[in-house]
Amino acid sequence: MAAAPASSASSADEVIVTSGLTKRFGRVTAVDGVDLRVPAGVRFGLLGPNGSGKTTLVRMLLGLVHPTSGSMEVLGRAMPRHAGRVLPQIGALVESPAAWANLSGRANLRLLDAAGPGGRRRDRRARVEHALEQVGLGGVDRRPVRTYSLGMRQRLGIAAALLRAPRLLLLDEPTNGLDPRGITEMRALFTQLNAAGTTVVLSSHLLGEVEALCTRIGVMDAGRLVLAQDLAALRAPTGRVLLRTPDPAAAVALLDGRVEARADGRDGALLTVRHDDPGALNRELVAHGVPVTGLSTQRRSLEQVVLEVTGAGSDRIERAGAAGWGVPR
Repeated sequence: MAAAPASSASSADEVIVTSGLTKRFGRVTAVDGVDLRVPAGVRFGLLGPNGSGKTTLVRMLLGLVHPTSGSMEVLGRAMPRHAGRVLPQIGALVESPAAWANLSGRANLRLLDAAGPGGRRRDRRARVEHALEQVGLGGVDRRPVRTYSLGMRQRLGIAAALLRAPRLLLLDEPTNGLDPRGITEMRALFTQLNAAGTTVVLSSHLLGEVEALCTRIGVMDAGRLVLAQDLAALRAPTGRVLLRTPDPAAAVALLDGRVEARADGRDGALLTVRHDDPGALNRELVAHGVPVTGLSTQRRSLEQVVLEVTGAGSDRIERAGAAGWGVPR
């Protein structure tokens, strides 16, 4: 039975609302009954291995692929029915950035700007120059795009997404091809845009990149949305403290069964202690003369969270009946 459609008047605090959103390609279900809500003003990371349905979901939100069933609203309007009103407010980069290879980056952006609705022609040059400056291509010359490096092409694709100061950014693997410095620069740019009011939604299979940038995450596995939650809540304290000490024997003896793990090193050991207050633990150790060189609250990593809610592996294709990530089921 098909899921009930989303309300025709979604909350003003949500920029994306989907209900039972499903897309099948023949016998393959790429997106399977996704109910997703993205609040306005967040930096939302959509995680999942290659083939989990992330890109298909993003393409449906942009009206590039029509759903088999279910419904979706973007910026308060049903898609794809109201694409003409919604898309001018969205900046998007899906898969590899497209460009006219024989034209310069500036010429590409001017053509894209001219093709889009709204925007005064006399302001076009300023919009293009601002977008290039934002992504670090302000000094680019008249060379054709076919001579650009992969990283420069990626920056140009992001610049195209920023031309019209969008309310919503939908980015699919936006750091592909960028070197570490470029990744850091784009992370700072997306954070700056978000602080100015743009909601940022990016899909990626890179856990570290999403963890460094996003405030809320969704996890897809085999076409299904298996988790959607604020990152801070997911990484709440585990009730354990990581203790580093040059005298692990004394610490183990004092803590009397509260040490759950021990990793010895050249300068002592790292102990995992069942305790929820690093300050109180430190006072106890110092009072008994146990030296302490480091204390920190243990939190789950995003990697641990994702592995808990998804199958094992990445880019795997198992035999029929076997568990694991692979092509969308």
